[in-house]
Amino acid sequence: MTIDKKDIIRQKMLESQKEARVVRKIVLIISILLLLFIIIVGGGGYLYIQSALKPLDSKSNVKKKVDIPIGSSVSGIGQTLEANGIIKNGKVFKYYVKLKNEGGFMAGEYELSPSMDVAEIVSRLKNGKVLAKAAVKLTIPEGKQLKEIAAIMAKATKQKEADVFKQLNDPAFVKSQIGKYPELLSNEILNSAVKYPLEGYLYPATYSFYKKNPTVEEMVQVMLEKTSAVLANYTELRKDKKLTVHQLLTMASLIEEEATDKADRKTISSVFYNRMKKGMPLQTDPTVLYAQGKHKERVYYKDLEVNSPYNTYKHQGLTPGPIANAGKISIEAALEPAKTDYYYFLAAADGKIIFSKTLKEHNIEKAKHISNKK
Repeated sequence: MTIDKKDIIRQKMLESQKEARVVRKIVLIISILLLLFIIIVGGGGYLYIQSALKPLDSKSNVKKKVDIPIGSSVSGIGQTLEANGIIKNGKVFKYYVKLKNEGGFMAGEYELSPSMDVAEIVSRLKNGKVLAKAAVKLTIPEGKQLKEIAAIMAKATKQKEADVFKQLNDPAFVKSQIGKYPELLSNEILNSAVKYPLEGYLYPATYSFYKKNPTVEEMVQVMLEKTSAVLANYTELRKDKKLTVHQLLTMASLIEEEATDKADRKTISSVFYNRMKKGMPLQTDPTVLYAQGKHKERVYYKDLEVNSPYNTYKHQGLTPGPIANAGKISIEAALEPAKTDYYYFLAAADGKIIFSKTLKEHNIEKAKHISNKK
């Protein structure tokens, strides 16, 4: 019996189609199983995270004393809370804090309960709702220089001002802080032209300590953590502006020192950026006084001759480092200057800042308001 070639070809095609259908079914089944696996794992992970953010035991009446030591990291705090049975998972706490850009947690002994959710615990740690009354309180105002901050620290802890200031500038101490806060402190602060490495890095705020004699390092760490927490809110914007942390704090300090209560810091910022863009020196008086290490009501022409990299009458661009600490408003002004065509400004006797576009306009205003300043 002769088999037709067409029948053979047709038979093979039918077999191939049958095999293809089987393969498609297998692929479909595997795909469905993988999808189900992803949904189960992903959904389970999501549910677990949601569960970890809720109270560990919403009906609990238990209140526990939990000690958060000075210098604790977010990871360390999460582990402490988990170990004390306050939260379900320390890692979830850590990622929640980072996602929400929270920080600036205060050390101390807290009364916490498993009935609290993570958001409430974070709020308490930020606001310092502790059991014990603070043994030492440091209030660091905006626009303070490192020498002044050292004096405040020394007075509050009954130490010698010279000893505190010496430790703040000790090379080994400074390098140890760089190691602990690498995202905040860089080798830029070790530049030989920088007068005081930690100048501008100790954030202006009120700090509470719950031991009678906190060390210089303990006080500095709390302040550096606060600075880190504040700057974390502006990381993307800072990077967009192509500014290092050091450059940002330096610009912010110049704005802080030039500003008055009535000043528009963003307009002052625009003047500085406009001048730098045009290759003009900043010519800001506070940098001259910082170079001299003096506080004076007036700056005279002879003062402008001081030989220092901080003298912005002689050197273009930013100073080697900050000349004081700066608050949030000045930091934001350094990141988001107003859009102006001003190149000059001066402070009138009433604190109002007068801006000018040209040197001629500036000199006219200067003659009106501060003709005897220089």
